[in-house]
Amino acid sequence: MDGAESRNLEAICKAIDQHNSSCPFPAAEVRMNPFEVERLGWEEIRGLPVVGDSAIGTGRFRIVCSRDFDSEALEEAEVVEAVATQPATD
Repeated sequence: MDGAESRNLEAICKAIDQHNSSCPFPAAEVRMNPFEVERLGWEEIRGLPVVGDSAIGTGRFRIVCSRDFDSEALEEAEVVEAVATQPATD
């Protein structure tokens, strides 16, 4: 796993933790642009499925709350910017 990939994973894990600590409903899935899903090759993160969603731009992801499966309020799901930069080389 390269540096950018590990930073993305760390950001997603932090977002899952933040969601689960502030919401009575647990996180249900991680959504990313299908290009990102294919590029990273992740099927799940911490037991949550990684789902391709073309409505999400590259370099971003969405933590979907389990309550959103009971309603049609996916627009209100938590959206977090992913780290997608490469470290500078000297």
